[in-house]
Amino acid sequence: MGEASVRGLSHLTPEGEARMVDVSTKAETAREAVARAVLVLKPATLAAIRAGQVKKGDVLGVARTAGILAAKRTPDLIPLCHPLRLTVVDVAFAADRRASTLTIETRVRTVDKTGVEMEALTAAAVAALTVYDMVKAIEKGVTIAELGLLEKSGGKSGRWVRAAAAPRRALARSAPGRGAARRGRLP
Repeated sequence: MGEASVRGLSHLTPEGEARMVDVSTKAETAREAVARAVLVLKPATLAAIRAGQVKKGDVLGVARTAGILAAKRTPDLIPLCHPLRLTVVDVAFAADRRASTLTIETRVRTVDKTGVEMEALTAAAVAALTVYDMVKAIEKGVTIAELGLLEKSGGKSGRWVRAAAAPRRALARSAPGRGAARRGRLP
């Protein structure tokens, strides 16, 4: 890992100053991270999103694109992140009418020297912020109630899964040709 760190925090020099970690000696391995953001909305706002009736346009399509772009631009936003060669960024959505929530799940993969946790989290956060931007004319009180890493794999530390990371519902994946999810509407 190069220079010594302070109290096990690899982004700090022995003097306690922030630094970018030297990953030049690390092996390139397949790495993946999954993150989730949950928005709480009024039922009418969620219904408008599901029906594709938001005046600004395709809420989920724009949020999906924003999430993908955010993952690719993470090192421009988070100062100590390394630029990585992302091999896939997947953004999926699930609506829960009873709870009046919209869940965004992002999955990012690479074969590189460091993990993609920050890219998955950034994708989920920016996708959630984009949903807010798209629906704020309908509802200004939308809340991003949750943002967190669900799992990561690869690298020296191996696999990690959040204890409460049980899947909520089948998520509408971002792959083309998925009917309503492709058109920006949820089933």
